[in-house]
Amino acid sequence: MMLTQANKAARPVLAMQARALSASAPSAKPENPMFSSGPCAKRPGWNVSALQTDSLGRSHRSKIGKERLGKVIEESKRILGVPSDYHLGIVPGSDTGAFEMAMWSMLGPKPLDAFAFESFGSGWLKDALNELKLGDQTAVHEADYGVLPDMSKARKDADVMFTYNGTTSGVRVPNLDFIADDREGLSMVDATSAVFSMKIDWSKVDVLTYSWQKVLGGEGAHGVLVLSPRAVERLESHTPSWPMPKVFRLTKKGKLNGDIFKGSTINTPSMLCVEDCLDALKWADSVGGLDGMIDRSEKNLQIVREWVEATPYASFLAQEPSTVSCTSICLSLDGISKDNIKKMTSFLEKEDVAYDIGSYRDAPPGLRIWGGATVENEDMKKLMPWISHAYEKFKDQ
Repeated sequence: MMLTQANKAARPVLAMQARALSASAPSAKPENPMFSSGPCAKRPGWNVSALQTDSLGRSHRSKIGKERLGKVIEESKRILGVPSDYHLGIVPGSDTGAFEMAMWSMLGPKPLDAFAFESFGSGWLKDALNELKLGDQTAVHEADYGVLPDMSKARKDADVMFTYNGTTSGVRVPNLDFIADDREGLSMVDATSAVFSMKIDWSKVDVLTYSWQKVLGGEGAHGVLVLSPRAVERLESHTPSWPMPKVFRLTKKGKLNGDIFKGSTINTPSMLCVEDCLDALKWADSVGGLDGMIDRSEKNLQIVREWVEATPYASFLAQEPSTVSCTSICLSLDGISKDNIKKMTSFLEKEDVAYDIGSYRDAPPGLRIWGGATVENEDMKKLMPWISHAYEKFKDQ
């Protein structure tokens, strides 16, 4: 069970032990100091020489270009367990482009329940209100960093929009039970830091977006859009009242542009990034597919959880244990100022122990450690004593 901050404060013996253990620099460092929450660590053993190069320098419209793009689609659907009647396509603009494409293409016909509990969800909400002008039909459900809004307020006759995992808050939705099976609206899910490390109940999902740069450790600028048959029905029955940029257009002559979901992308993709994604998907299979990747990520969280339970000044930003993310693991540290946390993270970077683990710029001061499947469990174990050491070095006097 996770200890509360009050319980920790009442354990002076534990505190003395923690100080003693962290007084000197640990002898072992992580083999890979890449703990950034995006772009994230490449898969273990990655080397550019492992990538297939036949498609490089070729048109993405060529036979080999379409074949390689199609393979990313097929392998992604297979590993993620996406239903056969769902569509998965590669789109421009990373997860942001994919989610904005879905919003601009499908919102409008139904009321909207918008749930926001971290930076990106707040961004989608602002765009719905300020750019799409949907304020008169939008119910806003917001929560501070560390907690979820009341997800049970999702109405079955409304479109529902939320992030599955708060990349900037370390808070995840524990399940999708709040989405009605007999819903009339669409469920629209930004799952960029959840897929490949968390189970997705596809029966509850109509639109889902992500980027290769998160759990797969891929390169940026490419997004993935997954559509259910209900989402396709919305696309083919609804014409938005606002102008649609070319890169957002998912239909042609009133019907879904199915070529997008076979590898014929809207604009030119990077074939190098495509080959890199295929390499990551091949690695995913080698560690046990989706179940293996989830297990690797949950073990990283467990390593951090055990450290938190043994460390009086540390706690998860997520207040409910069931909502603690296993990918973007966000920590709060007592007894140290924001400026000294920056000194901590700079020290860890200088020592080649951990790169880019400061909290997101809009989030409360603390640490954000990526625990996705491409991070080795042994590296996470080696990181935690270094955080203790850095804390003792820079804590407030």
